Amino acid sequence: MFKFYILNSERADKFYIGHSGDDIIERLRKHNSDHKGFTGKFNDWMIIYTEDFPN
Repeated sequence: MFKFYILNSERADKFYIGHSGDDIIERLRKHNSDHKGFTGKFNDWMIIYTEDFPN
């Protein structure tokens, strides 16, 4: 099972579209951690939409 998700950061005034395995909460934690990449600049990402896909 795969999850498609859309994140929003109010501080960045941006959206981010991604996909993950079953553990979407862990994936969100990684987005909100300090790392290189688009989402690493801000730590207020919130899930605003998810959809499950079997493959």
